[in-house]
Amino acid sequence: MSLTISEFARLVGLAPSALRFYDDCGLLPPASVDSSNGYRYYAASQQPRARLLRDLREIDLPLAEVRLALDADPAVLADIVRAHLRTVEAKTAAARAAAHHLLTQLLTERTTVILGGPEFASSTRQVAPAAATPAPIIAPIAGASATSSGVEAELAVALGCVLIELAGDEVTFVATDRYRLAVRTVRAMEFAGPSARVLVRADELAELGRWAAAGETVRVEVGAGGAELVRGDEVRQISVVAAEYPAYQGILDGLAAPVCRVVVDRAALRAALEGRDVVAFDIGSGRLTVDGEQTLEVIGSGAARIGFTAELLGAALEASVGPDVLLEICAQDRPVVVRSADQGTFTTLVMPVRLDG
Repeated sequence: MSLTISEFARLVGLAPSALRFYDDCGLLPPASVDSSNGYRYYAASQQPRARLLRDLREIDLPLAEVRLALDADPAVLADIVRAHLRTVEAKTAAARAAAHHLLTQLLTERTTVILGGPEFASSTRQVAPAAATPAPIIAPIAGASATSSGVEAELAVALGCVLIELAGDEVTFVATDRYRLAVRTVRAMEFAGPSARVLVRADELAELGRWAAAGETVRVEVGAGGAELVRGDEVRQISVVAAEYPAYQGILDGLAAPVCRVVVDRAALRAALEGRDVVAFDIGSGRLTVDGEQTLEVIGSGAARIGFTAELLGAALEASVGPDVLLEICAQDRPVVVRSADQGTFTTLVMPVRLDG
């Protein structure tokens, strides 16, 4: 069956003008052309090629590479797309770094936030352990460009830091090592100036937290000249790290609804992990069984079988507060939310591990 250019365009999600362009380029010629009026006609069998062409152009793959990709086998096509993605990510990171530098130069107004000293201290104590310490050394992907390797090196630096975001009358502390993500939000006692964000080495922030704990309040000041923490008449300079931090908010926003949601005694669960490497949880009917041996009572709904690295989950439990902890599980291969039942402003995400069998 022959399709007019308008009919074919609607089927494959390309504009007629785009189809004419791809015909001129030799990428997608029509099945036939009416010699009397020049009308183009397409065959239904051309739809897969047209849709692939559309998808490749949507990721801004250059035409020269599109020409190769359209006729490549799936493995080669995947390599082309991965290489293009690395190039795009490198360009995006470079643009963000340049924009961050420019905005830093333009920012003349200071952001001033006052927090309770104990709250600042507890936030750093809960979040900083989730940072990669020391910063991981990440080997470049085989065949990656020097620019791509530079992006990985920058990420390694960022993962050894805590992101501090000051916005909307509150301060958010974020840390991740790519296996665990910890987020704590603190309401500001006073907030003045524009939104701001700074990256601070996790070990330095932990030390600043211990220092801040002795004060009833602390003042965080961020401006073009850097950042500092003020307690009474004493001032501590904060060494700000220039690196692009992972887009953590997208991870939080992308969490699926949990299929299993239970509250369990935090200390008992922490004790059940001791001496173990990888643990398997079987949850259901008001019980959580660890490695088929120890059973703990839970309150909640749903059932799940899931595995964890005991050390990783134990660290998340250690950072929580209160007698109970809430586990929210959406899938065996998706991050598990670990919330402090007594402190809704602190959330940890922990990656599970695959269980054999």
